[in-house]
Amino acid sequence: MASNPMLGLPGAVLGAGGVADHYGDPVAEQRMLAAGRALVDLSDRGVITVTGPDRLTWLDSLTSQSLTTLEPGASAETLLLDPNGRLEHAMHVIDDGVTTWLLVEAPAVAALAAWLDRMRFMMRVEVADVSEQWATLAQLGSAPLVEPAAPNGQPLLWRDPWVSVQTGGWQYAAESEHPSAQFTLVELLIERARLAEVTDAVRAGSLAVAGALALEALRIAAWRPRFGAEVDERTIPHELDWLRSAVHLTKGCYRGQETVAKVHNLGHPPRRLVMLHLDGSDALLPSAGTPVLLDGATVGTVTSSARHHELGPIALAVVKRSLDPAAALVVETEGVAVAAAQQTIVPPDAGATAGVPRLPRLGAVQRPV
Repeated sequence: MASNPMLGLPGAVLGAGGVADHYGDPVAEQRMLAAGRALVDLSDRGVITVTGPDRLTWLDSLTSQSLTTLEPGASAETLLLDPNGRLEHAMHVIDDGVTTWLLVEAPAVAALAAWLDRMRFMMRVEVADVSEQWATLAQLGSAPLVEPAAPNGQPLLWRDPWVSVQTGGWQYAAESEHPSAQFTLVELLIERARLAEVTDAVRAGSLAVAGALALEALRIAAWRPRFGAEVDERTIPHELDWLRSAVHLTKGCYRGQETVAKVHNLGHPPRRLVMLHLDGSDALLPSAGTPVLLDGATVGTVTSSARHHELGPIALAVVKRSLDPAAALVVETEGVAVAAAQQTIVPPDAGATAGVPRLPRLGAVQRPV
C-alpha cells in the first residue's frame, strides 16, 4: 500500500499493524474516542467488494448471517466457518444497493478474496480486493466526523451490530446491562487518497485523532471479540459469545451450520471468553498468548490486553469451560505474577439450550428418588 500520511502527525507512534498505536497521550485519546470526538486510523484493514445480482444470496449461502434481505445502507456482521464450525474469517458487511463491501483485517484479505473467487461457480457475482483504493476509519457515536464515500449513492458506513443481540442471534452473557451498549462503533470508508485531507484537518485542529490502542481498550471493555485477536485455529463462535451479532440461528444451510446448531442446542463450547481485571501494581500488561494460570497450571490464554481509562488494566482471555468462575487467577508477565480476577462473559453452562431430557441407557435400572 501507499505510504500513510497519518503516520506523519505529531507524536504518532507506529504500531505492529501499520497504523499509529497512539499520538502521544493514549489516555486522553481514549476519552476523546469514548466521547465520540476522535477518529481512529484503520487504513491497514482490507476491503473486498462483491458485485452482481446474486451477491447477497450467494454470501448468505456461504456464511453465518442472514444477508438476503440486507437493505441498501444497512450493516451486518458475518462469519465464514470451516465444515467443522471453526472460524476462518469474520466480515463487516455493508451493501449500497449495487456492491457489497466486506471490511476485514489485513492478514486475512488475500486468502478470503481468493476463496470467495473460487466459490463463484455459476453465480452472477464478481469478487475484487480493493484495499489499495479504499481506507477504513473508525469512531464512536452516530454522526460521522468525516464524510464517508458514497460511490453508488449510499454512504459506506458500517455500524457495529455488537451493541445489541441481532435478529436470529443469541447472547450467552448473563449481564442484564451488557457493556456493549456503550460501544457504538462506526467504521467508514473513504478513498485512500483522502487520507491526506484527513491528516490536514488534524493538523489544522478541526479534527481529533486517537490511536489504535484507544480503540482496543474500549473494545475489550465492551467484551467485543476481534478476529485478529480472540480467534485461533480451534475457535467456534459460541466460545466468544459471537452468536449475538454474527450468527442467525434459524436461517438456511451454510458451511459449519451443523456444529453451530449442535453445540448451541445440545452441547457446550469447550472453551469460554472471560474478562480479566488485572492487578496494576507493577504497571505490566500481559501480551497476547500469555498463559492464564491457576495454582501453577495453565487454564487459558490471554488474547488481548489494554489499560482502560476507567477500569485500569484489563484483558480478554479464553479459558477452559470447566474453570470455576470464582477462581483467582494469575498471569506471568516479564517474570512477575500478576493477579487476575475473572468477570464471566460466556458462562460454563452456555449451550444446551434445547433442554432435551437424558434418556436412560438400555437395561438401566431406574431407582426411586
